[in-house]
Amino acid sequence: MISKNDVILDNEDIEIQLFLEAIFQKYDYDFRDYSRAHIKRRILSKKVRDNFSSISEMQHRVIYDELFFLEMLSEFSINVTEMFRDPEFFLYFRKEVVPYLMTYPRLKIWHAGCSTGEEVYSMAILLKEEGLLERCQIYATDFNEKVLKKAEEGIFSMESIKDYTRNYIEAGGKKDFSDYYIAKYESAIINQSLKKHIMFNEHNLVVDQVFGEMNVIICRNVLIYFNKELQNKVLNLFDESLPKGGILCLGSKETLKNSNTMINFEVYDEMSKVYRKKFQGLNL
Repeated sequence: MISKNDVILDNEDIEIQLFLEAIFQKYDYDFRDYSRAHIKRRILSKKVRDNFSSISEMQHRVIYDELFFLEMLSEFSINVTEMFRDPEFFLYFRKEVVPYLMTYPRLKIWHAGCSTGEEVYSMAILLKEEGLLERCQIYATDFNEKVLKKAEEGIFSMESIKDYTRNYIEAGGKKDFSDYYIAKYESAIINQSLKKHIMFNEHNLVVDQVFGEMNVIICRNVLIYFNKELQNKVLNLFDESLPKGGILCLGSKETLKNSNTMINFEVYDEMSKVYRKKFQGLNL
């Protein structure tokens, strides 16, 4: 026998599926294969805050009101980030990956799902300190135009700088962190010398194609919001974007293990979630 709660849950799930389908059909943004738990939390939070009676009412609104769609886009966007997030990853990259990258005359690095840019600037600082930035072109992409604009501005709150400085030190920083920004009122403005090596572009990992051939792809803490099918799709995209010897960096809770793509990669360091595209007949 189906309980009342089961019926409510089923109906709610149907409404969510229709809501996501409406967004895809109307605006060509595809959230249908995002983690359902994440998407459900964001939709229900918006429903309560805006006093909607149902998700179906939200669906009608999103079809006829583009501004409301843009609000939902911000809801779905994953913007949890900070400078030198997971310092141990940056320390490993500095000590173990940089010497390998030194063998390349030119480097193209893709930060996929860059959010508001903190980790992009962190990598630029690391590369500058290791003498690599001048030979690098960094491409930072996100599907959310609003957060991409904030990333390009490179302006962060001074309130966050204390935590960022601590992360920088733990990540093996070699200078004074204040060398990389200008303090103005309550804001920290990233130095132009870092910005000139970074290009910000819109790119949607779910529906867009290969962004270009890259030597390094960094996509940390994005895949955890996708279901297994979408994770494999995006990992295949990264596989296509990397030549042999290319480096792929994932988030602390993400892995290539059990993915369709693992066969083409070697583990550089599983703890740091760094992988290298296989050279034919060559093992690490």
